[in-house]
Amino acid sequence: MLKSTSKKVRNKEIHDPVLNFQLSNDFHVKKIIKDYMPGDTQSMEYAILLQWDNIYYQKPNKKEAGSQHTDHGVVRIGLVQWQMRSYTTLEEVFEQIEYFVDAVADYQSDFVLFPEYFIAPLMANFNDLTVAGAIRKLAQYTDQVKNKFSQLAINYNINIITGSMPQMRNDQLYNVGFLCHRDGKTDQYEKLHITPDEVQSWGLKGGNHLQTYDTDCGKVGILICYDVEFPELARTLAEEGMQMLFVPFLTDTQNGYSRVRHCAQARAIENECYVAIAGSVGNLPKVHNMDIQYAQATVFTPCDFSFPANGIKAEATPNTEMILIADLDLDLLKQLHNYGSVRNLKDRRKDLYTLQFNK
Repeated sequence: MLKSTSKKVRNKEIHDPVLNFQLSNDFHVKKIIKDYMPGDTQSMEYAILLQWDNIYYQKPNKKEAGSQHTDHGVVRIGLVQWQMRSYTTLEEVFEQIEYFVDAVADYQSDFVLFPEYFIAPLMANFNDLTVAGAIRKLAQYTDQVKNKFSQLAINYNINIITGSMPQMRNDQLYNVGFLCHRDGKTDQYEKLHITPDEVQSWGLKGGNHLQTYDTDCGKVGILICYDVEFPELARTLAEEGMQMLFVPFLTDTQNGYSRVRHCAQARAIENECYVAIAGSVGNLPKVHNMDIQYAQATVFTPCDFSFPANGIKAEATPNTEMILIADLDLDLLKQLHNYGSVRNLKDRRKDLYTLQFNK
């Protein structure tokens, strides 16, 4: 009876000047209280117990002494628009990596994002091999690169999303990356959908693992390039509470970049989250199957009054080596989820359709 009556009030079938106001401000009817006010004939001595949820409440979180990082509020991210250039040694790559980590950390950033396959210039050392053989040789550097990033994350006090690189596992080649936390922890993510060119040229296999990652600045998801073009993946991460989605990519033409860009922006709108994309620019004339690159690093937001009208928080100059810094207010996402002009996550018709991840 209580649910039926409150539903009629919410659906404007019954007008109650008090309850209408309360339900419109996100109060929830919990139960009817009998004998609440003896002698009140108008209410027949009844009252309604209402509940209001404070969406901004944060449970007390024990932090290390001296730590100023939280899992809410404003998070600063840095995107690296990486220039492809000739390298002959891994030490030269490390020097350039540390330069960018240092530069982004100088701005007191919480995250830095590198592009997909940004260590590809080292394949020039294996031009005597087939294209597939060269990338398998490149995979021999992956553990060293991961360890270097992990050390830099600690040294510069910044969470690093390492872009992606090839990895050999059980005689199969995968495209993987690492989330190196500033406390020393390392998580691995992998590309699930492999492009036709990656299959035909390199013989890559798609991974099977998808998850969100808890960090000291909120819950993040990571999708490598092509994966962002499949909306089911980002929606699965959103259901796990993802607040920021990072997308390292590599595209050779503006057509390919446009696919990644527009799909990434759609993911930000439909999942009510921030999406950051970063790629490489320039050319590699001495590396087979890696001739040219086109990129424009961008940070996308949902489209509502608290965010930019065009859904773009910041964007880099196309095809120019640079870093892009942006501040993301996670509290605005909470407000959007509950009070936005539209509520894409809450308004899904789960009575008509569901999404299930099999593995």
